[in-house]
Amino acid sequence: MTKQEVNNKATISIIIAMAIFGTIGFIAPKTGLKAIDLVFIRCIFASIFLFLVWFLTGLYKNEVYHKKDIFLSLFSGVLLVCNWVFLFKSFENLSVTISISIYYLAPVILFLVGSLIFKEKITMIPLLGVFSSFIGSILLSGINSDFTFKTLLSSGVIWAFLAAIFYGFLMIVNKGITQTSAYFTTLLQTTLGFILLLPFVKFSAFHNLHMENWTFILIIGFVHTGVIYALFFGNIRFLPANTIAVLTFLDPAVAIVLDTMITGFKPTPLQIVGIFLTFLGIALIMLLNSTKKEVSNSSKKIAN
Repeated sequence: MTKQEVNNKATISIIIAMAIFGTIGFIAPKTGLKAIDLVFIRCIFASIFLFLVWFLTGLYKNEVYHKKDIFLSLFSGVLLVCNWVFLFKSFENLSVTISISIYYLAPVILFLVGSLIFKEKITMIPLLGVFSSFIGSILLSGINSDFTFKTLLSSGVIWAFLAAIFYGFLMIVNKGITQTSAYFTTLLQTTLGFILLLPFVKFSAFHNLHMENWTFILIIGFVHTGVIYALFFGNIRFLPANTIAVLTFLDPAVAIVLDTMITGFKPTPLQIVGIFLTFLGIALIMLLNSTKKEVSNSSKKIAN
């Protein structure tokens, strides 16, 4: 297979992964489970799938069990569980469009925290991106003169923000994992996930589930986690960072289109402006960061 054919295959795989993930906000309510219970069962099925892929493909034979990576994987597992729980809680109280738009502030959070940690100077364009996303998120949340803190808590906006924050920190921690494979890392994260959530799960919630509910639970566990992770992590290394940055926008794009078509969601004019400003800011930061990575990688290749 030629390099171009490999790149094309990788591009299609990531497009499929992002498009499928864009449907998760509509699948979650159909499971009949609350956030914690859903994340618990999702972690179980995802762990089974990832272990089978990792073991049956023989990846375990070449696995590097690095102590630092295993520790970071377990720590990031805590962040991942919080990220998933808060995201699903936001779906319970907020439209998918608003929830996903706020959730995708994660790259902005990652950029800001990363700049502080690594003491990088923030230039004008990324600063404009942060400002644009901040204003956009305020417009999206529907904050006005009558908006109270109690309303904020019950609206789901706070859960979407928390999901974005934990996702941003998750990405920072994952950057430190350098030798352990993505499959084994995720397997550790999801395995720790269902262990951590065990004391908080309401097992009675599973007693009255119908076959339809279990079908959607299996879809979230095996497809939205297992298959997507396999497609994404199995192909991400074949594509440049700026291409991946663009393709990740398929996830919220699919979610917003489906929200309009399926639920009939109609954002207010201010929320439409908010969506535009939020994604404009995110795009500026993601694409600039990916360009930096490409330049850095090119320099390394020349130096070697």
